[in-house]
Amino acid sequence: MTTTPHTNSPRTSSLRTVARRTAVVSAAALLVVGLGGCVKSGRPEQSRAIGGAVACPVAPDPSVTGTIRIAWQEIPNGDLIVKDAGLLETCLPKAKLVWSKFSSGGDVIQAFGANSLDLGLLGSAPASKALSLPLDIPMRVVWVQDQIGAAESLIAREPSIKTIADLKGKRIGVPFASTAHFSLLTALEKAGIAGQAQVLNLTPDAIRGAWLGKQIDAAYIWEPTLAELHTEGAHVLTDSARVGEQGSPTYDLSGARADFVAQNPRFFAVWAAAQDWAVRLLASKPDEAALHIAGQLGVPVEQVLTQIKGYQYFDAAAQAAPRLLGGQLGSDLRNTAQFLLSQGQVDAVRPVEAYIAALYPDAARSVGAR
Repeated sequence: MTTTPHTNSPRTSSLRTVARRTAVVSAAALLVVGLGGCVKSGRPEQSRAIGGAVACPVAPDPSVTGTIRIAWQEIPNGDLIVKDAGLLETCLPKAKLVWSKFSSGGDVIQAFGANSLDLGLLGSAPASKALSLPLDIPMRVVWVQDQIGAAESLIAREPSIKTIADLKGKRIGVPFASTAHFSLLTALEKAGIAGQAQVLNLTPDAIRGAWLGKQIDAAYIWEPTLAELHTEGAHVLTDSARVGEQGSPTYDLSGARADFVAQNPRFFAVWAAAQDWAVRLLASKPDEAALHIAGQLGVPVEQVLTQIKGYQYFDAAAQAAPRLLGGQLGSDLRNTAQFLLSQGQVDAVRPVEAYIAALYPDAARSVGAR
């Protein structure tokens, strides 16, 4: 296996965002009360593993060696099940798996650009941005962790904010370059108030602090932060399922550096088998799957069972089909890039063939061949 030197954290500078149609206020203006406790991107994180270890679903492969650097996020999907169960450690006994916690897909693509990460979770919006100009990061999409539904929502604090249009002039927190950011901008545009709300770039932890400090009026955010804000009187204005029905679906994806994918097909064959096992567990034994996810999120199992209803998960056969890694996802990524271009967040959109070429269905297909 070809590896590169490991670094503990990616570059900390934020991606440049030039929003022509959305009023953006610096997040620093909100930090007037303690918003400490933000997750540091790239911080190594050990599994809590309350779900227990699990046997490898395929024959372990000792030929895979070296250090593999993986980014994970606090999003309830199969990736957390694989991590909590220690599947990769069991299936790849000669490899060193380094899991690092990231707070957003924007941080993940920065780490790809800095060559400090091999594989990681990111949303379809940051993936589209990474594949577009000026970033043009050589990246492959290797798995669709989920299609986002009600688990990612636009919530408002005050009862007087009844519709999206009522957010005109209000302060909205969202992690920039994320699927939530893309869905928020889409929702504001469709409501006719693009550029008329104060959109603030905040991490999930910072959104939690700003919400408690009454420094924002609304937020577009995902689980588990979403559930935590619901306990503070929030009400939903729209969610990513409804935005998706309007022609703008969003996904959580596993992406990897293109050179790492090309050099390590055996790793990805085993990795995809582990991910497929996790998706099947979600479908057949949701209580058991939720136990693993709860171990990583540090929340009650009952809460996880509610959260996973807000996502759609896909097994290996569905992954490799035309709708996803078989081709259509590439068109969805380009459509997302077109919207980001209209918002000034990318400089240019590449031909659709470039986004389709970034898809890597081989690993998913290999699962069925075993």
